[in-house]
Amino acid sequence: MTSETAPPRRRRSWLPLLPLIAFLGLAAIFWHGLSGDPSEIPSVLVNKPVPDFSLAPVPGLMRDGQPVPGFASQDLKQGELSVVNVWASWCAPCRQEHPLLMALAQRSDIRVYGINQKDVPENAVRFLGSLGQPFAAVGADSSGRVSLDWGVYGVPETFIVDGQGIIRFKWIGPLSETAIREVLLPEIDKAKKPLLESSS
Repeated sequence: MTSETAPPRRRRSWLPLLPLIAFLGLAAIFWHGLSGDPSEIPSVLVNKPVPDFSLAPVPGLMRDGQPVPGFASQDLKQGELSVVNVWASWCAPCRQEHPLLMALAQRSDIRVYGINQKDVPENAVRFLGSLGQPFAAVGADSSGRVSLDWGVYGVPETFIVDGQGIIRFKWIGPLSETAIREVLLPEIDKAKKPLLESSS
């Protein structure tokens, strides 16, 4: 009887190790995430249409004496290349990257849009009032729902959207001069190619 019951006992001897194995596996995944480059996290939305959305403007936000409009998915399907930046006034890295967005907005071949995530309107207005207003339009995503539909992990994040409303690239985290020069601008040029070919 002992010889008959011993094998099942041996087969189950590894069961107490399951929690340890699971913990080590999760720890390895977590460590890889921390040690990797967050900007390289793949997005399931790349090469897919922008999600359907419609965002109201940020109340009180002005540019050149005119109210800055909100925007919707349809605005990103008008044949013009767009850069969509998800930001908030409470986000320190957003302040860090803002001068670079101001410079990017000077380009005549793209339009820069902003999604203002979970912000107080007065703070958003103050933020852009002190640092400059690079956006052609700013949508107030007060609940964060639209950002979630875009697959946003956290602010800031930046997307390149082609003229047909297809997301072509996603950058996670604050932009830097190096990131813009070596990554973002080449991706903008790549996304512009179909537009140039269709217009020639």
